[in-house]
Amino acid sequence: MFARYVLALTLSVASLAVLAEQPYVDLEQRLSAEQLHATGLDSLSAEQLKLLNSLLRDDVARAVEAGKAETRENNGPGRGAASLIGFNDEPIRSRLNGPVNGWEPGTEFMLENGQTWKVLKGSMKLRKPFESPEIMVIPGIAGRWFLQVDEDLPKARVYRID
Repeated sequence: MFARYVLALTLSVASLAVLAEQPYVDLEQRLSAEQLHATGLDSLSAEQLKLLNSLLRDDVARAVEAGKAETRENNGPGRGAASLIGFNDEPIRSRLNGPVNGWEPGTEFMLENGQTWKVLKGSMKLRKPFESPEIMVIPGIAGRWFLQVDEDLPKARVYRID
């Protein structure tokens, strides 16, 4: 249970620091006494807490550097650090690899741009298949994404799996 809290906290802290590019703030300064107790972090020795903060600080620094490097390498729409799922407000335009005759939760779509998206909600059976159609993956509220095969058809709620 404790490991899950630390993992969740690590991911939250790392993603926030990467997005804001702010320096890492130690856990005991970031969390209230109640939060430290609820996560079990208050049971760590001073040395353990110092080590955990050091590990998290290093992870944040590596993530920031990796994001900067990726942005330099892949500076373009739908690429680089700006393409973190849920944080890019630009639609992604591409083409599906192969035919599509419908979708349902669990259907995976591979795009020509190398991305793979999986249907979370929505289903549709097409009367006739589309062969490698042009598509758009459109951002929604709260990091949700929707795959649009045709503007006259319902969109599938999707998430990126690659």
